[in-house]
Amino acid sequence: MSMASLSSSLMWFRKGLRIHDNPALEHAAKDSKFLYPVFVIDPHYMESDPTAFSPGSSRAGLNRIRFLLESLRDLDSSLQKLGSRLLVLKGEPSEVVIRCLKEWRINKLCFEYDTEPYYQALDDKVKNYAAVAGIEVFSPVSHTLFNPADIIKKNGGRPPLSYQSFLKVAGEPSWNSSPLSISPPCLPPVGNVGNSGNFEVPSIGDLGYDETEEGGTTPFRGGESEALKRLRESIANKEWVANFEKPKGDPSAFLKPATTVLSPYLKFGCLSSRYFYQCIQEVQRNVKRHTSPPVSLLGQLLWREFFYTAAFGTPNFDQMNGNRICKQIPWNDDDHLLAAWRDARTGFPWIDAIMIQLQKWGWMHHLARHCVACFLTRGDLFVHWEKGRHVFERLLIDSDWAINNGNWLWLSCSSFFYQYNRIYSPISFGKKYDPNGNFIRHFLPVLKDMPKEYIYEPWSAPLSIQRKAKCIIGVDYPKPVVSHDSASKECRRRLAEAYELNKKLKGVVSTEDLKTLKRKLEEGKNQESKSKKLKQKLIG
Repeated sequence: MSMASLSSSLMWFRKGLRIHDNPALEHAAKDSKFLYPVFVIDPHYMESDPTAFSPGSSRAGLNRIRFLLESLRDLDSSLQKLGSRLLVLKGEPSEVVIRCLKEWRINKLCFEYDTEPYYQALDDKVKNYAAVAGIEVFSPVSHTLFNPADIIKKNGGRPPLSYQSFLKVAGEPSWNSSPLSISPPCLPPVGNVGNSGNFEVPSIGDLGYDETEEGGTTPFRGGESEALKRLRESIANKEWVANFEKPKGDPSAFLKPATTVLSPYLKFGCLSSRYFYQCIQEVQRNVKRHTSPPVSLLGQLLWREFFYTAAFGTPNFDQMNGNRICKQIPWNDDDHLLAAWRDARTGFPWIDAIMIQLQKWGWMHHLARHCVACFLTRGDLFVHWEKGRHVFERLLIDSDWAINNGNWLWLSCSSFFYQYNRIYSPISFGKKYDPNGNFIRHFLPVLKDMPKEYIYEPWSAPLSIQRKAKCIIGVDYPKPVVSHDSASKECRRRLAEAYELNKKLKGVVSTEDLKTLKRKLEEGKNQESKSKKLKQKLIG
């Protein structure tokens, strides 16, 4: 092959922060004289925001930023072992990439396909430039098992909206019949980068954050090496993999979480979902019997695909307004209740302990997520799911656009799931798993000496017991923001009315309609409390 036909490639990393099963990287390395592996620090995600409610940027808390930087450092060290390195740049990603394409005379641009609206817009800009400049673009689907566009096409142009119908349409992934390339490709050297400065992975401090700040204490380290180590440990226990049943995990297990905690590694693509899929299949082939989707481990990966497909095929998936699959509900705009929930001051220890775990670890068990999401929305506080989504989006290390929005739609009974009478009790649900309240004692040390009879509802403890436990309710720990029984009853009433309205108007509910319904619901609530007071007077 003549030197002239050899070219320079740019590998643009975004998610997909790994060497194993990385078709874009492989293609970039093939027949190239030079390869420039690039990651762009995007101010949209990374710019420090001192006004946010916790340390971090406007979009991401410190835990996730730290997890990303660790993943980049790990990727850089893997690339260095292969005679290459990671070039970290800063700025609006499409502008930075276009500048690199010009400066380094790139002939071939490779990056993993991304279904998020934000990345789709960036990618269009870069692809348009490349087309005009005659640069080859290769953008394979490797973040997910399926290409959501294919599934939507197979389903007649709309995404399947139930998990079972999704499985039927999806079938077996086409790549699964051939082995994935797991061993690292041979990489050409990095070409001349000119004298445009330092390409090192920055530290938290370099990005303008306080290194010592609380809110960055997650026990989970970022990176492909850590992801593969976790994967090996998880699948080494063949029994556990074969018998995994999603709803049966223990949300209160924190010393050794009851799941693989591979979600953050899948989110950043430190672990290939396709490789994970094949590893689970390998275990299943070698055991007598195993669980099946939706509850099995494979079933979990397929849930991810289900939400990715629904999100990709639904305009305005991340909001209520203008989202055709979302019920229009007159949620409360109560910033006081939202803040109590977000800052772990609801007065319900099970809910508050989970929210502290979220702030400290950037992760909690999926059933714990269900409890706090249900509590904020349709269970007790009737606050808009978009507000809860925003808090999760910022604080979770595994926050994933499609999955986070999909789960909030689900848990608020706005879409996918409509049995709004089934509510997680903020008192008895946690007690079932952890009668002694160890999880609460760990994350809410103020309650550590409360007897177990009262730890889930400390407001019911006699004052003498509160004194002995050195925790006076209303002084050392807040009183409950609502009474669960009456609040959940009120939520059910509101949802019943909202569902009725959506049905009557065939889903086309205007802002005006919602305002009218909100007024009606408020009046109903006032009437009810008046008649209650009257009853009490009569009894009294």
